[in-house]
This record gives sequence, C-alpha cells and structure tokens, in this order.
Amino acid sequence: MIGSPKPKFIFESLIPNLKWVSTAPSQLRPHPIDRLRPFFNGNKDIEHTDYELALVSALKSCSSLSALSQGQQIHSLVFKSGLLSNIFVKNSLISFYAKCRLISSAQSLFDTCSVLDPVSCNIMLAGYVKSGSLDNARQLFEKMPIKGCVSYTTMVMGLAQNNCWLEAVKVFKDMRFVGVIPNEVTLASVISAYSHVGGILNCRMLHASAFKLGLETLNIVATNLVHMYCVCSSLGNARVLFDEIPERNVVTWNVMLNGYSKSGLVDLARDLFERMPAKDVVSWGTIIDGYVQVERLGEALRMCRSMLRIGLGPNEVMIVDLVSACGRSMAVTEGQQLHSATIRTGFDCYDFVQATIIHFYAACGKIELAFLQFELGSKDHVSSWNALISGFIRNGMIDQARQMFDEMPEKDVFSWSSMISGYAQTEQPDLALQLFHEMVGSRVRPNEITMVSVFSSIATQGTLKEGKWAHEYILSNSIPLNDNLNAALIDMYAKCGSIITALQLFYEIQDKISSVSPWNAIICGLAMHGHANSSLEVFSQLQRVRIKPNGITFIGVLSACCHAGLVEAGEKYFKSMKNLYNIEPNIKHYGCMIDLLGRAGRLKEADEMIRKMPMKADVVIWGTLLAACRTHGNVEIGERAAENLAKLDSCHGAGRVLLSNIYADAGRWEDAFSVRRAMQSQRMKRSPGCSGVV
Repeated sequence: MIGSPKPKFIFESLIPNLKWVSTAPSQLRPHPIDRLRPFFNGNKDIEHTDYELALVSALKSCSSLSALSQGQQIHSLVFKSGLLSNIFVKNSLISFYAKCRLISSAQSLFDTCSVLDPVSCNIMLAGYVKSGSLDNARQLFEKMPIKGCVSYTTMVMGLAQNNCWLEAVKVFKDMRFVGVIPNEVTLASVISAYSHVGGILNCRMLHASAFKLGLETLNIVATNLVHMYCVCSSLGNARVLFDEIPERNVVTWNVMLNGYSKSGLVDLARDLFERMPAKDVVSWGTIIDGYVQVERLGEALRMCRSMLRIGLGPNEVMIVDLVSACGRSMAVTEGQQLHSATIRTGFDCYDFVQATIIHFYAACGKIELAFLQFELGSKDHVSSWNALISGFIRNGMIDQARQMFDEMPEKDVFSWSSMISGYAQTEQPDLALQLFHEMVGSRVRPNEITMVSVFSSIATQGTLKEGKWAHEYILSNSIPLNDNLNAALIDMYAKCGSIITALQLFYEIQDKISSVSPWNAIICGLAMHGHANSSLEVFSQLQRVRIKPNGITFIGVLSACCHAGLVEAGEKYFKSMKNLYNIEPNIKHYGCMIDLLGRAGRLKEADEMIRKMPMKADVVIWGTLLAACRTHGNVEIGERAAENLAKLDSCHGAGRVLLSNIYADAGRWEDAFSVRRAMQSQRMKRSPGCSGVV
C-alpha cells in the first residue's frame, strides 16, 4: 500500500494556502507539506516510518489551525493507505477531530480501538472536557484501566472550569491517595477549585503541597496561590508569597492588585500599581474599580484619563463601572463625558452599556435624557426597557413606568420585579400583589428579588393568610432563600402579628446568616411587639458573631429601649453607634432618643439634644417632643416645640390641638381658647383616624 499511487487532490488543495499547516520558517522546522510531497509525486521508495510521521505532523497542523477539510482528506488517505490500525496515526486522527470539536467523529474512531490505550483515553478525555461533555468524560474516566498525571489533571481542570469545584477537589484527593504525583497544571486547577470552596486551612495545605513538590516558585502555581489567599482575605500571606515569586508576569501583578482593590485597600493597591513594570488594560481597570468601590470617583476618573493619555482605551466593563458610579454620585457632567466616550468608541451599541446610560440619567434625575437615550437606542434589548422602567419608578413616575411595562414586547423576571417593587415602594400593595399573581399566571418564575417586594406588600397589608401562601409558594418552587428574602419573611410575619413564627424562622436560619438583614428584621419586630428584653437579647447575640450592626439595627434597639423605658441603656447604645461601630446617627436615631427621653419626663435633656443635633429637627421630632410635653405638663418647652412645628408645617392641626390641651391642663384657658380660635380662623382640620381592620 505504501508504494501505491497517492491521491493528488490533497496535495493540490494545500499548495495555494500553506498557512493552514504552519507559520514557522521552513529553515527552522520542516513543513508538513514537505513530508507529504514524495507521496503526491508518486515516489514509491518512501519509507513506511517517514510516511507515518508525515501524516501525524500534517494532522497536528490541521488540529492547531482547525483545518477541517484538509484533515478529513488526510483521514481518507490514512484509510486508503491501510494505516488506520496504526495506534500512533489513529490517536492523531482522534486528537484532530476532538480539537476541531467533532466529538462524534472522534468517538467513532475511539470506539474502534480493541484495547483501551492510555494515550487514546487521554486524548478522548481532553476532547470531552473541551467540548463540555462532562458526563461522557466522567464515564470514560471511571473505566480507564490506567490513570496517570495527564488523566487526573485533565479531569480536575475540566471539573474546575465547569464550576464543579467540590468534585474537582475529590478527584484531586483520589489522585493523591493512589500515589499519582501532580504537576503544576494539576495544582493550578485544584487551587482554582479550592478558591471557590474557601477556607484558609485548605489554602495553607495546598501551599505546603506545592512546596513539597518543588512547584511553589512556578508562576502558574504561585499566582493561583496568591489569588486563593486573597479570596480567603489573607492579604498578608498573599503579599509575602507575591514578594517571593522570582519572575512575576502581568497576571501575577494583577491578581495581587485585585486582592487589595476588592478588600477596599485602595491605597495599598495604588502603591502596588505604581510599582508595576508593565500595565495592561486589566491593571488600569482594577485600580479604577478599586476607587469606584470606595466611592472615590474623582480619583477613578483621573486614573481613567491617565490611561487614555498613554494610548490605552477603556473596555466596556470599565465604561459601565464608571458610568454606574457617576449615577450613584449624581456626577452629571462626568457621566455625560463618559457617554460621549462610549459613542466615540462604539460601545453605545452594546445593550448593557445602553441600559447603564439610561440608568445613569434616571439616577441623576434627568429622566427626559434617559427617555431620549431609550428612544435613540435599540429597543430590541429588554435591559433597556427595564432600565427606563426602573428610572421612572426612581423618579416617582409610577404611572409612566406601568405604561412602559404594558408596552414591552417581551418581559423577563426583572421587568416584573421592577414593577412590583415600584408598587411596593409607593405603598400600593394591592396593585403589587395583583401584578405578582399575573406574573405567576404568565409562567414567568419569580426570583428572590420579586419575593422580597411581595412580602413587603403583604406586610403593609397585614394579611397573614396571603403571607403564608407566599411562603409556601417559595418553598414549593425552590426559590433560594438568601438573607434579604429571609429578612422579608421575618418582617412579614412580625407585621402580620405572628411574632412567634417570625422568631422560630429566625432561629432556624440563625447559623446560616451572613449579613445583618435578618437580625435587623427580628430585632425591630420584637421591639414593635413590645418584647423589649427579647429584642435586646437578640442584639446581644448579634454582638457575639462576626456581623457588624448597621443604622437599622440601632433603630430597633433604641425602639426597644423606648418601649421598656430603659433610658440609661438607650443612651449607652446611642453613644456606642459612633464610638464602637463608627455609625453616624441619623435623624431617625435622634427621633428615638427624643422619644425615649420624652417618655421618661426628661424634657430638658430632650430639648438640649435637639439643639445639639447635627441636622435640623423635622416635624416628627418636634411633634414627639410636643406630645411628651403634653404628657408631663411642660408648658415652656411645649410652646417652643409648637412654635417650631408651626414653622415647618403651618397647617399641622394635631400640633395646635396638643398645645391647646397643654394650656388647658395647666389651667390657662384663655391661651387654650386662643389656639382653638386661630385653628378655626385658618380652617384647620384634624385628619380623621382610620383602621385597617375589616
């Protein structure tokens, strides 16, 4: 067969375009065509071994350049030459088809193997992994008679790349158990998997393994270890290892830079950035994002301008990051400059960039510009519709938002969630729940964000039956219960009068909580129901875990102190906000303290606190003080509170009634009648009370 005439069409199809074989100069490396040329010229003296090597070399080139047609022609030549039984040639063909993602063709060839050859198995395993056929990869891996480092590494890498991190770790442990020594690629892949599993002990264990194997200085291993230390918030260890790496490339520098930026240590990140020998767009994007995350927009924009001056252009992720930050900071001028940059660079045609620009204008109160951007852009992307609907809601234009919602050609879960949230925020719970039931009927599956708004609406209505149904709905539909949704559930049960259920739910999830939201819900719920001691006990439990309280936490704590009359405890908690937790009290916290002091009859202290507040007292605070003056009969402070209340709201009838009653209680009937006459002359009306009880 070796001496038989060879089909000339193969050689002729390759001659016009030699790039498909190799780009290396012919004097440095023999060209695969040169190995095949004797066969196409009809040379019958060619050696069998040279012919095999020429075929394998050409197939390798076909694989690297995805030259499918030429590779298939070579396959025909192999078949006609009778070399398909040659395992060396067959493996090259399997590899060619696998790398060209023709897995079925590769598998057909592989299935003709009479014996499971380790090399064939590894090639096929790599093909399955590359094409994402993990189930086939698992089956082949299990039946492989011999598994070496390449087999385990391919499997670990494939599992890690497909987010099967725990399974990747298990395969690695099996590898070590049977005594197969990993290489640098194995370690890099398993370190990547462990980065998602977490745990500083795992990180140190892998670091020790790398040291024992002598691989810790290799860049691919060291860089992944630095990344894992950063993920585990062990930046000190990450920096020590980073400094020990003999040859750091730009990826290594970027990993350490990202570790500092994500942890909010932007000054350390900047110092590292300035020391970098070479910077790419990822480096610039990382430091810019670091400044954005800590709300230092001015420095982020200065860094962006510096990047542009050296000839590097921003990518779409950086543009979105900066425009979003401008929206949060209401930096209109800077955001508009970035908008211009997106037009110049052509990024404005990206749907997510267009949606970000719409969101930016809406966040800055420029809803007409947001609408103009929507009108000028493509309306094929649901994200742009969603951004405009959210913008209308943010600017209090709920009817316009609903009109846009009804006009949408296609709605996704975010469209429904935004509209339901809008109704919940504007205290229209009936419409929110009506829309939620329409959403369920349209077969769009709600997510956690949807259900938070739903429970908020139910809590506003106080309909426990509806709340129980919604709770059952999320359980039966396997909607993930994150901290925000758990907090909404607890808040709903508390506001619907079932504080026992709220407390039971809290204790069921207590060990799984990672944020302060569920703690706030139960602390405020218990305080609202008058269970002050229980509320403060839960707060004490919170202080013993590694979750930092926030401003909402202290509203619940101070409310509990108000209900129980715990003035000294309330003062202690109020002072601890700034001293222990670096939380600046806002007007609601001062309102709680005025209420606490007023109920206790310490009106002079309450009046003095109002004078020293860093912000001006509002109607609620003056009204609270006035009510306390009525309770304790303090005319002098009551008059001052009423006077300030009238300045803020001249039509506040309830305040005038309270002042009149204070005068009456003090026997100052003429003053009381004078206040009443003034109310009548100004035609003030006291708002009638109402009840939600049916």
